[in-house]
Amino acid sequence: MVSGLTISGLAGAGGVGVETVRYYQRRGLLAEPSRPAGSGMAGGIRRYDAEDVRRLRFIRSAQAAGFTLGEIAELLALDAGEDRHRARFLAERRIEAIDAEIAKLQQAREALRRLAGDCASTSDGPCPILTAFDG
Repeated sequence: MVSGLTISGLAGAGGVGVETVRYYQRRGLLAEPSRPAGSGMAGGIRRYDAEDVRRLRFIRSAQAAGFTLGEIAELLALDAGEDRHRARFLAERRIEAIDAEIAKLQQAREALRRLAGDCASTSDGPCPILTAFDG
């Protein structure tokens, strides 16, 4: 079991940098533990535990699935409340956004494929690829 990690240990366990952990804390996605009692403002080192590691990994996995930080905050709240309907809705909305992005990328690929074919079919005049982006 992981316990007593410094912020750099937490960052390493989550595969991110320390500044990313701090950013997530500022955004309210990760809690900032209190300093140990009697340590004063400068002396005590904040410590993180296995739940902090789990939460950080959750955030990273949700980001990899394409969720925004706002959506991740909502998923984290649902994680505690077990609202399956809302979680499914967010996932379905994310799938729709991914499908739209895939469609755009497929259109871009086909346009580039046509331009590359046009470029290969002749050596006369300006390059069709370059002229397509010129105007």
